[in-house]
Amino acid sequence: MNIEELRKKIDETDTELVRLFEERMKTAAEIADYKMQNNLPVFDAERERKVINKVTDKVDDEFKGYTKSLYNTLFDLSRSYQNKRMNAESPLKKKIDEIISSTELIRPERAVVACQGVEGAYSQHACDKMFKYPSIMYFPNFEDVFRAVDSGLCRYGVLPIENSNAGSVDRVYDLMGKNKFYIVHSTKLFIEHALLAKPGTALGDIKEIFSHEQAINQSSNFIKSLGVKVTVCKNTAEAAKMVSQSDRDDVAAIGSKDCAELYSLKVVASAVQNSGNNYTRFILISKNLEIYPGAKKTSIMMTVAHRPGSLYNIIARFSSLGLNMTKLESRPIPGSNFEFMFYFDIDESVYSDDLKSLIAELDTMSEQFTYLGSYTED
Repeated sequence: MNIEELRKKIDETDTELVRLFEERMKTAAEIADYKMQNNLPVFDAERERKVINKVTDKVDDEFKGYTKSLYNTLFDLSRSYQNKRMNAESPLKKKIDEIISSTELIRPERAVVACQGVEGAYSQHACDKMFKYPSIMYFPNFEDVFRAVDSGLCRYGVLPIENSNAGSVDRVYDLMGKNKFYIVHSTKLFIEHALLAKPGTALGDIKEIFSHEQAINQSSNFIKSLGVKVTVCKNTAEAAKMVSQSDRDDVAAIGSKDCAELYSLKVVASAVQNSGNNYTRFILISKNLEIYPGAKKTSIMMTVAHRPGSLYNIIARFSSLGLNMTKLESRPIPGSNFEFMFYFDIDESVYSDDLKSLIAELDTMSEQFTYLGSYTED
């Protein structure tokens, strides 16, 4: 047989496969209705194991592994479809729809916002980018930002969540997992670090540098070339303030150029970060769920069953619905035995039925599932 004849044979087989697949999925829908009426779970490990054993016994050894992979995929698609039918009106999906219809059409231009650090911090710059007229309250650490929002002292809080070079801000992720807050908006801020010192201080005079841990990591090459002592501070702006108030002339801070004018310092060296492509993503958090028009990014976190293929089964659901997952990160759960919390970012309009169905489905699949919000990003 030539290639065209072989392809024709494949096409004929595919036609039959598609017909049988559709028939199988329709039967899966009937099974879903039965399970819903009789309060039965979607996942039946014993049944799936029996089917795998039965079908692999019917093929040559050469195809057993491929057959198992095929049926694992079929099971996953079947479970996804059954979950979609059984959770069509899930409480979480209903809540998202209610919030969409009740939230104001435009995000507020004025608000009391909690930021970590002091005047001149990058969080302040991110806040100014998000609001036209913010009333900013500064707090010494991330925990206090959460407390300020939780208590109602501030409506929102601004927090760094990840950097393009240094990676995620783990402490913020941990706090998001610990506290019940939602992401309302996010923005990316270009970060250009400068070395700041008192007027009259030369580069060769500097013996110690103060800065935040992230800024130190992002400027590690420059710092290494100086061979000086490094002291970690809570915030880059706080580091600049410390240098300004110090009685020493051999200290400097790494922070934004704005801090030089703010704290009467001079720029000793510009653009000291390792990469010219240095961006930090900041999130705006709220105690209440707020979803504004145009929300095209969704964040969730969840635990995944500690068994082979569990994470793959989750990812396969994104693929089967054509949803674009832009972030997948894991964090160990404190006190657990090799158990992890997974963080997902999804690029999809919150008005998408597929997205809301997926969220509802994942909510029922995980012992710990948290919907962090759907929001716009600039």
